[in-house]
Amino acid sequence: QVQLVESGGGVVQAGGSLRLSCAASGRSFNAYYMGWFRQAPGKERVSVALISGSGSTKQYAAFVKGRFTISRDNAKNTVYLQMNSLKPEDTAVYYCAGTPSYGVPDRYDFWGQGTQVTVSS
Repeated sequence: QVQLVESGGGVVQAGGSLRLSCAASGRSFNAYYMGWFRQAPGKERVSVALISGSGSTKQYAAFVKGRFTISRDNAKNTVYLQMNSLKPEDTAVYYCAGTPSYGVPDRYDFWGQGTQVTVSS
């Protein structure tokens, strides 16, 4: 069983930055495809960014491309989401997810509890 714990959320003004972290327990973290997702009030959860186990492959949603950066440190079993130039529409609960996969997964087996990001205008 893998446990994922997010941190780093908070309240920030538009144009500001935050860095989210997701610490994973368990072994073979480098075999896990990891992703950040978000869910705004009244909306469905959507994918924000994905990263392969080695960190060599990354994908971003169009609405964050150029502003957000996903990265991972496999020695620390941690994945990050650097968020710059934040906009009020980025306000959401951000979730970390992971699953053992060498390709982009169709589903994720493990989810964190979420961390709130609020961007004020």
